[in-house]
Amino acid sequence: MLVEVCANSLESAKNAERAGADRIELCSELGVGGITPSAGLIQLVIRELSIPVHVLIRPRGGHFTYSETEFEVMKADILACKDLGVHGIVSGILMKDFSVDVERTKVLVELAKPMHFTFHRAFDWVDSPLEAIKQLEAMGVQTILTSGGEASAENGIKKLATWQKETSMTIMAGGGVSPNNASKFKQIGLQAIHCSGTSFGNRVDLEGKISMNSAKHLVEDEVAVSNLETLTSIVRAVK
Repeated sequence: MLVEVCANSLESAKNAERAGADRIELCSELGVGGITPSAGLIQLVIRELSIPVHVLIRPRGGHFTYSETEFEVMKADILACKDLGVHGIVSGILMKDFSVDVERTKVLVELAKPMHFTFHRAFDWVDSPLEAIKQLEAMGVQTILTSGGEASAENGIKKLATWQKETSMTIMAGGGVSPNNASKFKQIGLQAIHCSGTSFGNRVDLEGKISMNSAKHLVEDEVAVSNLETLTSIVRAVK
């Protein structure tokens, strides 16, 4: 069974290879579901690892309906990954009605070739998963990363088994995969699982320090952007 590790750093990537993982999905900021990692991190991980490196192409946290400028960034990131020798791309775009944005996702798939393409957990927001499976298979997607539309892959395990029977693509279970439930996905006939195996360390005592985390930016149904009028007012106030 293929084991893909979601790695958020060079250290995580090295640990994944040492543990016997088959490949990694490299990303940053797991707290928002992952975003595209820096070029420097991608370069170092590819240089240090011997297993395949797949990279998440997601320009921001939040939802999966992207503006034209965000789409341009995604395409540029795919081309940069190709230049760096990345083995696979992990991405996907949805319409506002939570159907697959077939037109733009297909552009990403074509741009990524010959790299492997995984449609990520945006799939778990799709309202018609069986229709989406057919669409993704038709455009050349090789893997779908999904929890079965549930909060965890274990809760969605029955749907995962059903979906795998409907497609030649790899349905890869992801979301809460742990040592306690990993074997369950093999037992139902899946061929791949996705996990992070995260633990925390390198603690620093921040007592008395102000928080640098910004709860106001953790909004999933809207996208933060620098407001032109607000910025213009600030500039005018001091110029």
